[in-house]
Amino acid sequence: MKFPKKSLGQNFLIDKNIIRKIVALVKIRNKNIIEIGAGKGALTDEILSLKPRSITLIEKDENLSQELKEKYFKNKNVKVITADVLKFNLEKEVKANSIIFGNLPYNISSQILVKILRFETKRESFSDLILMFQKELADKITGKFNSINYSRISILSNYKLDVIKKFLVSYNCFFPKPKVTSEVIHFKPKKMNKYKIKNICNLEKVTQIIFSNKRKMINKRIKKVLTKTQIEKIGKIKLNLRPADIEPEIYYKITELFEKN
Repeated sequence: MKFPKKSLGQNFLIDKNIIRKIVALVKIRNKNIIEIGAGKGALTDEILSLKPRSITLIEKDENLSQELKEKYFKNKNVKVITADVLKFNLEKEVKANSIIFGNLPYNISSQILVKILRFETKRESFSDLILMFQKELADKITGKFNSINYSRISILSNYKLDVIKKFLVSYNCFFPKPKVTSEVIHFKPKKMNKYKIKNICNLEKVTQIIFSNKRKMINKRIKKVLTKTQIEKIGKIKLNLRPADIEPEIYYKITELFEKN
């Protein structure tokens, strides 16, 4: 028996009811599936029972990856890739209208989400994104303007994604048991976007600069990204506001202007 590796943040989902609940969020039949962190294949087995067109499993742990290859070697629709998802060209593997699943290690879950947010918008990509996070991070991702959880990650996520459904997962559903509650979030890419940011990395940069001191007013930091004339073009913004007092749409407008510099 191979024990989970703490260094890789491995907590295997073992509750079959939760596994079925996750997979039931979308229609699997004849769809192309990507699963990040397939582990021992518990979620994979449920997905395969619903007849997907193909499924690509990405697993960093070489031992687990080899086990997956042996487990599914007779199934031509299963592709197993041994790779660190943060270093791997994930977008290249995503076919049009794919569904992406991920029971993510807590320590890199926000980085994986941002990696997916950086996918090129000019090409067809995934239709659904279903990821599991530590509840504390999930609250920040879904945090609305004027709420205590409103943050940079919610601004970034809200630019490209809509939250469709979410539900909590007890630590009792894993082996080994983590010390925190998890939350599954089902995202869909926005079909229309009023704002046209050329590169979401610029939105990352703008929010990083302005949120660099959340308690202080933005007057000094906004001048690092916009000229005085550009600031005047944003009618709703006041320089005595703090980062959390600014709506997401204003950050998108600031980034549009920043890209013109």
